[in-house]
Amino acid sequence: MAAIGPQVCLAVRQIKKFFGDQTVLRDVSFSLPEGEILGLIGPNGAGKTTLFNIISGWQKPASGRVVFFGQETTTWRPERLSRAGLARTFQVPQIFPEMTALENVLMGAWLRGEPHPSLKQAHTEAGYCLSLVGLADKRHIQARDLPLPQQRLVELARALATGPRLLLLDEIAAGFSQSALQRLTAGLLKLRDQGLTLLLTDHLFSLLEAVADRVLALDRGEIIAQGPPATLINHPEVVSAYLGTRCGSDAEGDA
Repeated sequence: MAAIGPQVCLAVRQIKKFFGDQTVLRDVSFSLPEGEILGLIGPNGAGKTTLFNIISGWQKPASGRVVFFGQETTTWRPERLSRAGLARTFQVPQIFPEMTALENVLMGAWLRGEPHPSLKQAHTEAGYCLSLVGLADKRHIQARDLPLPQQRLVELARALATGPRLLLLDEIAAGFSQSALQRLTAGLLKLRDQGLTLLLTDHLFSLLEAVADRVLALDRGEIIAQGPPATLINHPEVVSAYLGTRCGSDAEGDA
């Protein structure tokens, strides 16, 4: 009997997106098996954040389909996707600046599943998620008073508190020190080992080299290469795109 492979967590099929007369995504298709870390690279304007927005329900494609664990979610709103087990972070952290770090993460823990957990359970989960990202000692500090890299970690902890099956990370490591990057790398690998599926984009290719099972290269809205990180470093089209010879321009300033 043939071995049964991993379940497909996410399937993206022929996604197209336009802003005015500009084509931002062109027939983008890929699959992400459960338990894998998939990296997404590309120059500024390649369409990476737009693709994240479509997968997570913040934008709708002009055509194509998004399937999450076998169920089409192309038209779902972000809150419905969150309840189904999809969480994300943003290039610019979307936090509540007047709330403490713990209160921010509590918002995610409170939304976890149905019925909602008790306040005590939510506090326990929020504290645990802050510990996972190394911010246990910052729990009572207002989010606005934390440096930007730590605000990113608060947003990551809040996403984890929702109990996701798929986590999208958009430039999570921006501004991190080398020691913080090492801790993040170890943390992402631990999450993968615990069964979480991750899709991440970052300009720090060293992070993707360390954690990603596969990498997709996106340029001008098209997938131009894919494979293990080591094979993409010297891929001619990828090198060309990063040198700017094929650099596109996303109408949203997508990075």
